[in-house]
Amino acid sequence: MNAALRRALVSAVGLALTLSMTAACGKAAGAKGDSSSAAGGDPNAIGLLLPENASSVRYESFDRPFIEAKVKSLCASCKVLYNNAQGSAAKQKQQFDTLLTQGVKVIILDPYDAKSTQDWVQQAAAKGVKVLAYDRLASGPVAAYTSFDNEKVGELQGQALLEALGPRAAEANIVMIDGDEADPNAAQFKSGAHKALDGKVKKVVYEQSGQWDPVVAGQKISAAVTELGKNGFQGVYSANDGMAAAIVTQLKGAGIKVPVGGQDAGLDAIQRIVGGDQAYTIYKAYRPLAETAAELAVALLQGKDVKAIATDSVDSDTARNIPSRLLDAKVVTKDDIAATVLADGLYKVSDICTADYAAACAAAGLK
Repeated sequence: MNAALRRALVSAVGLALTLSMTAACGKAAGAKGDSSSAAGGDPNAIGLLLPENASSVRYESFDRPFIEAKVKSLCASCKVLYNNAQGSAAKQKQQFDTLLTQGVKVIILDPYDAKSTQDWVQQAAAKGVKVLAYDRLASGPVAAYTSFDNEKVGELQGQALLEALGPRAAEANIVMIDGDEADPNAAQFKSGAHKALDGKVKKVVYEQSGQWDPVVAGQKISAAVTELGKNGFQGVYSANDGMAAAIVTQLKGAGIKVPVGGQDAGLDAIQRIVGGDQAYTIYKAYRPLAETAAELAVALLQGKDVKAIATDSVDSDTARNIPSRLLDAKVVTKDDIAATVLADGLYKVSDICTADYAAACAAAGLK
């Protein structure tokens, strides 16, 4: 074999070996990439999806920071991947899918539209991802659930409206502006409120969904005034404070003064209560709820039995015996502010008693 032929043969063999090794490495790298994708990105990441930030300030001001802080205290290496759906079920679905792509193993989900989540949760479960339903019970095989006893919350709302009406209750006509019909919590609030009000007031003369949207709620109460007249109702049930704010504004503009109640104990609602524009709100202590969610999420991430935390059990339309933790809520009227939102450190007196409310705060004994 001459020198030129030998050199050609050696080059060919070398090229073949190089190509073979490159292919093998590429195959190995691809296999490793597939494994990484299947196993999921950061094993210490927890997804957190909240529903909106328009009708209630609670999610950004309380739920999110409380959850993040508690997760960090329980698991120093854990991190929370957060997104807000901003009132869009489609956007929340995209956010959910992104978390699955990122390889998150636990998702805390407060669904904007709980009825639409069955396929999402099933898809997650098929990938070994555990979904913790937060505040609203999502459809599908959720691993656990934490919220308040929502029918009792509705009862508290109804009872508080009766107390605000006092001896006039039996002859009072009531307007009800309910939450979004796509939200199972709204149905439970409504059911509880009717349980308290039906038979105790003269009649519910107008009832519509405000869709958790202050703009819609304002439109609905304006329609009620047009239909019933200024003297056609004596009290208004509003499913939350965001809608109550719009309702109060519309009623004041129409020269109507009747008791209006809400829910969520937002700072502006507490100020309206101090000022006499809103009769009551419902205080659902966000810290215990958020911290329970964090405890459940970390337990799920670490493969622990959540039943030590979730000592209750509930059924959804798609699943039975879901491990759950249900918390109690409280009515807040002017007389209850000090013992609830102030005592728990949710607000300070200085937060509530700004210049516009200084005189009302002094009259209410808030110092």
